[in-house]
Amino acid sequence: MSAVILQVGQCGNQLGLEWCEMLSKTSKNSGHRSPFTTKEDTLAAVCVDSESKVLKRAQRLVRNRKLLESNIVQGKGGRGNNWAYGYHGHWVKEGDQLLHQAMEAVRREAERRDYYGGTVMLHSVSGGTGSGLGSRLCEEIRAEFPVSHLLTVSVVPHQSGESPLQHYNTLLSLDALHRSCDCILLFHNDQALGCSGVPQNKAFATSGLASALSQDTLSFMNRHIVSCMAGLLLPVRSLTTARDKLKWDSLAGITLQSVPQMSPTGKSYTSRAVLAVARGDQDKSFVTSSAHHKLKQGHRCVAWNPSPIDHWTDPLNEVCSSADAQLLTVCSNHSSVTSLLNHVVRRTKEKIAARAYLHWYERYGVETQDFQQATDTLLSVMEEYDAQ
Repeated sequence: MSAVILQVGQCGNQLGLEWCEMLSKTSKNSGHRSPFTTKEDTLAAVCVDSESKVLKRAQRLVRNRKLLESNIVQGKGGRGNNWAYGYHGHWVKEGDQLLHQAMEAVRREAERRDYYGGTVMLHSVSGGTGSGLGSRLCEEIRAEFPVSHLLTVSVVPHQSGESPLQHYNTLLSLDALHRSCDCILLFHNDQALGCSGVPQNKAFATSGLASALSQDTLSFMNRHIVSCMAGLLLPVRSLTTARDKLKWDSLAGITLQSVPQMSPTGKSYTSRAVLAVARGDQDKSFVTSSAHHKLKQGHRCVAWNPSPIDHWTDPLNEVCSSADAQLLTVCSNHSSVTSLLNHVVRRTKEKIAARAYLHWYERYGVETQDFQQATDTLLSVMEEYDAQ
């Protein structure tokens, strides 16, 4: 898919810059143009933030002629970790300008494409700019390009707490994304931190906040998420559903180690559909391996889907430094997401009952009924998963 990458907020731009570095390496290794770059060899990316600090790194790409300066859109003040503030802006000229400039940059980048397939937005659901402005941009993009694909890479905050407003922001953001987007790829900060090897009790020993994490740990978490994105989104040479078999079996088993199996109430989680992307499949052994069977069993695929496992294969592996290394990336529509949704709904209801911080949202036009609508949306999603 020929797509535009839209990076929104601090988290989105940190991920986006890691993504840009990875694309630069893969383009050199593969020798052909990525669908995320233009025919002029510039990045098809739009960087948006309400503050300039993170975007200073993007200026290096401008100096190296890898990014158009007009694709960097920045405001003059943050959004206070408040979804309502990010979504509605200042209700004055500056807020409207940030939204307008971001949409203009997306339109221009889409027009530069030989074929515009859609937008991939990178952001966090817990802050003000990434969650609030990101939600608003998704709505505007859906209205502007109704037949194009709209996918988000949405980062979920640490459950132990990054901001006292994170449950409100996550609730309102997921509600808006559910209405606007074709696909939401959720990445949990806690899981990314677990992959870094740093124990959470040690990582949060200082203040209990994500700010206590070292820069090295944060960089590793960003690279982990970007490597998952690359495994899923970079082009493959074979879209199929259809001698080293043990290697694929082993990789399938490794991916299953991080798949939640049971809910806190003891109910088995299930999956509606699974996509497996096998890179480095030079001998086409993935199709004949037992990886399909392992994934179907490990994800407990629902009985009503006759073909729950799809796979894409590529003889080369552009994600890793070695082109013949085998890499398996698995994306699952998994009911374990209900654990997150239930936690967000429960904590939001507790805060609303105590009227905690509500005036910060009311100041920017978000009322109690908006929280109720968002709660109803998430509850309906949970009911659909539970009915499987």
